[in-house]
Amino acid sequence: MKKPLKEVSRGKTKQVFSTEDPAQVILEFSDRITAGDGKKRDNLPNKGILNCGISTKLLELLEQTGIPTHFILTIDKDKMLVKKLEMLPLEVVLRNIATGSLIKRLPMIKEKTVLKTPIVEFFLKSDEYHDPFLSKEYIALLEIATPEEIEEIIKLTKKVNDVLFPFFKKIGIDLVDFKLEFGRDTDGILTIGDEINPDSMRLWNIANGRILDKDRYRKDLGQIIEHYIEVYERVTGKKFEE
Repeated sequence: MKKPLKEVSRGKTKQVFSTEDPAQVILEFSDRITAGDGKKRDNLPNKGILNCGISTKLLELLEQTGIPTHFILTIDKDKMLVKKLEMLPLEVVLRNIATGSLIKRLPMIKEKTVLKTPIVEFFLKSDEYHDPFLSKEYIALLEIATPEEIEEIIKLTKKVNDVLFPFFKKIGIDLVDFKLEFGRDTDGILTIGDEINPDSMRLWNIANGRILDKDRYRKDLGQIIEHYIEVYERVTGKKFEE
């Protein structure tokens, strides 16, 4: 079993640890939750375990359909062994239903409008600059990725949606939108990294529109962990145990 050696990086909600294998690292999910570029923050007991379990299931699902991810295996309730990637400072968002920043930029589109085709958007991953919107040309200008890589990222992101949208539909959840992060593996292959869970997705209960994701924290709706547990149990098909 791989064991963490030393912390190599720390994000707002996760830590990365080196292992004896330079091509592999351990991703540890914390109980921290943040919003507003980290200005709002709290600790929610069991959040790390829940997000690790949800991410495990969804990354395994993507792997089974041939989509490259960094996931290798889960080694503890809140830790997974993953491939070490050269991460791109890019957030890739796919939207199925209009909400959030989309309707702020395009107020002529009404909240909860189901989009005729999914939209893929790019944002610079930067708290300092408040994650600004990027065009394909901006990405190339900043030398974040080549035009060919940009098209591959779009293709992979749409494939992820083709897998996850019907998966969530079957368990009574609308996949409103989600964020992905990509990196290059040791062979230069674009690979999905980071996490896929209610911190990085908008999930609405189909029956009544109830919010099941991090927006509950952003909007001070309360019962955050209770809803993360609900997502965990629906996604994994298992009852949550601490």
